[in-house]
Amino acid sequence: MRVYYEDTDAGGVVFYANYLKYFERARTELLRANGYEQDQLVQQEGILFVVRSVQIDYLSPARFNELLQVSADLVELKKASLVFNQVVSREQQPLCTAVCKIACLDANTMRPKAIPPYLLQQLTS
Repeated sequence: MRVYYEDTDAGGVVFYANYLKYFERARTELLRANGYEQDQLVQQEGILFVVRSVQIDYLSPARFNELLQVSADLVELKKASLVFNQVVSREQQPLCTAVCKIACLDANTMRPKAIPPYLLQQLTS
């Protein structure tokens, strides 16, 4: 992922809240790489994946125009939730780390809903 000017603050470093966007994109791309689009999951399964909590540590700043790597490693999978360890790094140097807890919700009621079995199986493999 490339750091754009719009991602930075007046000091030329990535604004702290933008790391959350990077983490979100990585989780979305993980689903996409496994053949699932979030809009299709809403339409076909009636489910949404939403952030329940994030614990984040800022280790070192990223700057304008740098090329970053963003990981999304699934470390816990329950009936209606997921936990990811995520890292933004530059040339294998961690810049920001996070533990993101994700809930699966019913798109209509916004209440917890079980992750479909086929998706659970795909995510565990």
